[in-house]
Amino acid sequence: MKKNIAIIMGGYSSEYAISIKSGSVVDKHLSSERFKTFSIVINKESWYYKDKEGINHEVDKNDFSIFLGNQKITFDCIFNAIHGTPGEDGLLQAYFELLRIPQTSCNHYQAALTFNKRDLLSVLKPYGIKCATSYFLNLGDEINEQKIIEKVGLPCFVKANRAGSSFGISKVYQAEELDAAIKQAFLEDDEIIIESFLDGTEISVGVITYKGKVTVLPITEIVSENDFFDYEAKYQGKSQEITPARITQNQRENAERTAKKVYQVLKMSGYSRSEFIFIGDDPYMLEINTTPGLTEESILPQQAQIAGISLPELFESAIEEALKNNNV
Repeated sequence: MKKNIAIIMGGYSSEYAISIKSGSVVDKHLSSERFKTFSIVINKESWYYKDKEGINHEVDKNDFSIFLGNQKITFDCIFNAIHGTPGEDGLLQAYFELLRIPQTSCNHYQAALTFNKRDLLSVLKPYGIKCATSYFLNLGDEINEQKIIEKVGLPCFVKANRAGSSFGISKVYQAEELDAAIKQAFLEDDEIIIESFLDGTEISVGVITYKGKVTVLPITEIVSENDFFDYEAKYQGKSQEITPARITQNQRENAERTAKKVYQVLKMSGYSRSEFIFIGDDPYMLEINTTPGLTEESILPQQAQIAGISLPELFESAIEEALKNNNV
């Protein structure tokens, strides 16, 4: 019998449109012979499934079910394609764990931890994972620009602590630019992180559990046409994403080892895509994404295809792992 798969997409953040695109690609590539898929949009106003006639069917949040006519539809597995809150920060993971419905992303604690850049880097430092020098600010804190610059130097990056797709991020060259950058970051989150500038090759490393094995995918080199890998560079063609990356054998081995260590130290499951910058041969961690983009043009699917893993294989493996891990 076909498994009922709910592909959740949308979310509450600035990444809504990107998530809709990712979810649509997953729906397109999952086997119709093995799965019956339902694209379910989650936004602040409602959670719903839109049928072929364009009729919206509201999700019953008590058990995450829908009614089609008189038939109640429940789901064997949730495929999570939501970038940002509530799909990448642990909220929906905890909800599905309580309902005992298998889902393809990591568990709620790992999602919450990795979504919080400040907490993630603090947890990883004792394990020898290198990262930029950082300064933390919460909304309402006194802003001492001299102290910030003394600690992180110039240029520096000002980032929203809990946001993706480079929303709320600025590169600051002059002290006079710092106040505006901080205000912009606070539009995305009430916590921000200010980091020293790392001058080196930027890479993205996908790590997944594929057919029961933790697998490091071919590494992608990021070459932005803009000043850094911002929203335009990521989604509007203003960058080159070169896979495999043009790095040395030693750099490649160090990056693979570090990305795999992060995945295992954090007890991750599902997909992850970690961002690093090389200083010499050492990869310095920027962040990790636990529901990365899943369109044909996105980095992790590109890496998987170069590794010989097709999109149907990539997506179906995530469902199989979720079902197995939940003893279904």
